[in-house]
Amino acid sequence: MLKAEIIAIGSELLTPHRTDTNSLWLTERLNSIGIAVQLKTVVGDSEVNIEQTVRDALGRSDIVISTGGLGPTEDDVTRKVFARVTGRQLTLDYEILATIRERFASRGYQMTPNNERQALVPNGARALPNPNGTAPGLKMDEGGKLVVLLPGPPRENQPMFDDYVMSELTRMSRGIRMSKRLLKVTGLGESALDDLIAPIYGEYTNPTTTILFTDSEIEVHIEATASTSDLAAELAGELAYKLEDKLGEHCYSTRGESLEEVIGNRLRLTEYTIATAESCTGGLIAERITNVAGSSDYFLGSIVSYSNEAKTSLLGVSTELLERHGPVSGAVAEAMARGIKERTGATIGVSVTGVAGPGGGTDAVPVGTVYVGLADDVTNTNRRLNLMGDRHLIRWRASTTALDMVRRRYLL
Repeated sequence: MLKAEIIAIGSELLTPHRTDTNSLWLTERLNSIGIAVQLKTVVGDSEVNIEQTVRDALGRSDIVISTGGLGPTEDDVTRKVFARVTGRQLTLDYEILATIRERFASRGYQMTPNNERQALVPNGARALPNPNGTAPGLKMDEGGKLVVLLPGPPRENQPMFDDYVMSELTRMSRGIRMSKRLLKVTGLGESALDDLIAPIYGEYTNPTTTILFTDSEIEVHIEATASTSDLAAELAGELAYKLEDKLGEHCYSTRGESLEEVIGNRLRLTEYTIATAESCTGGLIAERITNVAGSSDYFLGSIVSYSNEAKTSLLGVSTELLERHGPVSGAVAEAMARGIKERTGATIGVSVTGVAGPGGGTDAVPVGTVYVGLADDVTNTNRRLNLMGDRHLIRWRASTTALDMVRRRYLL
């Protein structure tokens, strides 16, 4: 299988304010034609660092793709460094220069001299047209390895890649195709999950299995390669079926859907409706549910009752109950769920009350203590959680547990 490497160039990508989304998009496109991405590197606008990164990449990968650094400013040094590493001279391409001038003129601007840098092409390289910007891309063969230089903005590099690079890569991949499956799991820890399924996936070298732990769930990534897309999909599907069967009700998605999408689809089919009453999660459950298009079919509303007074006036939780059990308790969670169900007429009422921290905890009710309540026409129940993490994680994990309680009770 061909091995590709992506180099994202730009000092802004090393700050907390910008994310390298290009590598994710390129990886998906490469994987779709059976090309594995073995390394991604983010490097700032330093000629020394870029040069070392490029030399290393050419020494280990069949395909090297860079993004960024093709602009007109002094710190745009990508083409110069690639030319130096590959021993090529940069030559001014007057046809490209004329195209850049025309682009400026069409918008009523005078081209400044520094834009001439964008018309420099290494000997033997092919310039890739850029109808969405001024900087053309570059493509060259370096000792049988394909080198592609793309501009940084996604609106420029994505159509350029698809129009002028993808077909060549498809030919290079020699008919190898890749298929991926994604299982999403909740209610199990990472070690417990691996102990459960390792005896199954450990018998396979193709597909390969990777386990990824996120804030509140685990993803099981399955990747198969074969001579055709159909055969690769069959291999991935076979293992996915075995793992799904072993995981049972802990596996809520086999196609990558979010938990809220799975719940939404089933609520729509069963014609059930849902409403939420939230304290420590502050509306997070409602936000997740309504992030799904069409959620108005089954989501009726939410009340964020942060204070005791709001719990009493908006949800009908009695003052006596609050005083006897405390606002963070199973009894209050059940009353909140019952209150939102009655006030909205929903089939299902879901509630959350807890201590998300970092302060507010006590010996009896420490930070991370959360109660989830559930009410319908048959039952009124609650579950106590002892969650770890910072405020964000506690709130997110509480919302996931609440959604998963709905899934397990009504949708399995």
